[in-house]
Amino acid sequence: MRKLIIALIGLLYISCKPIYSTSVFSLENSPDAPVYSDNENWAVLPNQWPDELNEVVTNFKKKKADVFYIYPTLFTDKKDSQWNADLKNKLIRKEVLSKAVAFQASAWAKAGNLYVPFYRQAHYRIFVDPYAEQGKQAGVLAYQDVKRAFEFYLKHFNKGKPIIIASHSQGSLHAKRLLHEFFDEKPLQEKLIVAYLVGVRIKPNEFTNIPALTQPEATGGFVSWNTYKKNKLPKRYEHWYKGGVVTNPITWDNQLKSDENDHLGVLSSNKLIYPKSLQIEKIDGMLWSSVPKIPKRFFLSFIKNYHFADINLFWADIQNNAILRVKSWTEKNKIN
Repeated sequence: MRKLIIALIGLLYISCKPIYSTSVFSLENSPDAPVYSDNENWAVLPNQWPDELNEVVTNFKKKKADVFYIYPTLFTDKKDSQWNADLKNKLIRKEVLSKAVAFQASAWAKAGNLYVPFYRQAHYRIFVDPYAEQGKQAGVLAYQDVKRAFEFYLKHFNKGKPIIIASHSQGSLHAKRLLHEFFDEKPLQEKLIVAYLVGVRIKPNEFTNIPALTQPEATGGFVSWNTYKKNKLPKRYEHWYKGGVVTNPITWDNQLKSDENDHLGVLSSNKLIYPKSLQIEKIDGMLWSSVPKIPKRFFLSFIKNYHFADINLFWADIQNNAILRVKSWTEKNKIN
């Protein structure tokens, strides 16, 4: 558990300013761009189901909806001077599969046909001063990969099916841009079931015509939350979180609190589900959680920032809700 906690910290804010090995961003020196006509540049396709995912959820038959999932920051090596991940690095690919796919993307695997592109994620340092300004171009490069993957998906895979966008942390920053560019007041918005924009601040007026959803069966909008230990606040709360939409990922409505009896389950490091294991409370821009009642919870009791577990904590709740929203969308649109 302790190793998993450390490994899954993506955008977790570090109060001290770490020293990273850096270089000046250069497009010419960036890793080679992935070609999405090559299946090797997809972590998951409906007919390409990695073992890491199969350990959590079985690949069922084709479904009526698609899920396009964008993973968080896993590129955190302080000694690596590159601004974007090199997809030729087998360790980077392995981490995407063993961490992001197994413990996050798996939550949506029963709701739709799962598509997960590898992309040249930006290094974690772009979120830490004084590197943030210098690293903006690395974030743009990462998004361009996600955009090209999504365009390829639309042209070759989607075939008119409704879509769930699912993402976490850096992935949600890219997903937000996708929604602006492809969905908001665009024809494709009619195909949007829901966007799960987890782990970043999404303001209530972020989109022109894509609302925050406040009912568990509602479609055509987004949900979002950032999780922290109950009665604690991050040092950059005002800058990174306050004012953001906070969805209740247990009841999926406007309830400010939920108790253990309503909680469907945490996906723990042993890949087992533990229901009725936490309580939550919504405040301005933040979701407070109790320490979940799971094996080795002792280690979690020392951690305040639950960003790394934004999805794990509510894995079964997300799975159930995604299935419900697909059913709701298909019934409203009379899809057999």
